[in-house]
Formats: sequence, structure tokens, C-alpha cells
Amino acid sequence: MALDLTPAALDRFAEDYYLNDAIDDTDIEELAQRHSIPPILAATAGCPRLLEMGYGTGLIAGELLAADRAVDVLEGSSKLCEFATQRHSGQPLRMIESMFEDFSPTEPYDAVLALHVLEHVDDPVGIVRQIGTWLRHGGVLVAVTPNARSLHRLLGVQLGVQEHLDDLSERDKLVGHQRVYDLAGLSGDLSAGGFEILDTFGYFVKPLSNRQMIDWTPEVLDGLNAISSQVPADICGNIGVVCRRH
Repeated sequence: MALDLTPAALDRFAEDYYLNDAIDDTDIEELAQRHSIPPILAATAGCPRLLEMGYGTGLIAGELLAADRAVDVLEGSSKLCEFATQRHSGQPLRMIESMFEDFSPTEPYDAVLALHVLEHVDDPVGIVRQIGTWLRHGGVLVAVTPNARSLHRLLGVQLGVQEHLDDLSERDKLVGHQRVYDLAGLSGDLSAGGFEILDTFGYFVKPLSNRQMIDWTPEVLDGLNAISSQVPADICGNIGVVCRRH
């Protein structure tokens, strides 16, 4: 069921999760996101006009800035826009406060990052089509989502903890997930939205839920991320697709 996302709803998600210091699995999520940076930078090499959809915790924007990449961030939450503007004062980051559905750039981008976006929105294929209007011809889109076929979900079904691989957990609902994807489903929505699939990748070999790994050492968690390239992408905790606008 669609959540009917509004700026007020996005502000609530920001307060409940992204700006909430009491959330105890942020380190696990951010460690994994750091391992997504190399393929993202590689996919967007030679793309000077770069748009990130959603600020989240700000880790991706911070990593892009650290890699000397100027970035625009499209964010519907006024609370996150204010936080990010203060946090990155003096850096080449521009916050654009707008709902995705209402945005129209003054000039096309070379690359768009939809990182942990399509699992949140009411109409993912519609959003993908809209992204195509923001990009120059041949522009690059990198999309990342949680993986329905992650090891921890496969184990959850095997143990009877969840009935289906794509069941949404309480954490999914907390952060506003409306769905999870497997690689075929994600690639299908991107193709339906007018994009040509170029490459896929995965990161974070995730054997258990975040809640069950809270006390695991950073060394073990980093190791589970580091071995991602040695296993099939479609069993990693997160999946990514690099694609090009037709």
C-alpha cells in the first residue's frame, strides 16, 4: 500500500531515524554504504554534474565530497535540508528542497544516484521515468536497494521467521520501505523506466538482521563487507544496478 509521501511525512522519517541518535544500527548501515563508494565513483567517472536523491544520514554526500566530487542533493525533508546545509557549510554541496515528483532541473545532469530510494517511493517506475528527464542523453543512473535474496532473508524463510523473502520487517517500516527488490525486479523496473542495464554489483554479505549483529565487532562487520566481491551479488544485503538513459 502506498504511503502517500509528503514533506511532513519525510520530516517524521528524518526525526525518527536519520536524525535520531538513539538508533543503534546506524554504524552497521554506514559501514556497508562506505563499501558502495568505489563502484559508484567508477560508474560516475567523467560525470561533472551529479545529483544524489535524498540525503539520509549524509554518509554518501560526505564520501563524494571527500573524493572531490561536487554534488547536488535533492531532498524533500526541510529538516534534513537544514541539517545538511549547516553540516557542509563551505563545501561544494547544494541542497535542493523538493519532492522528487515536483523536481525539474534547469539543465540536465550527467549522472543521478538513486541510492536506497526506489524501495521508499510510491511509484518506482514512474520515478525512474522522471529521472530520465533529468539526465542528458546517455546519462548514467546508479540505483541501490536492499536485496530480497540477501542471506539473512533466505535464512529467515528457512527458519520460519518470515514467510516470504520480500516480507517487510519492523525496521523496514521504521525507515519507510514499501518494498524490497531482487536483481531481476530492480533491473526490470529500471528497464521499464527507459534505461539500459550496464552492470550490477552487491555489497555486505549479511547473514543475520542488523538487530542480531548489534554487538558484532567492527572487524567482523568490515570483513563481511570486504568479501562481497567474492560472492554472487544477488545474495548480498544490498544490490546495485548501473544503467544508462536511452
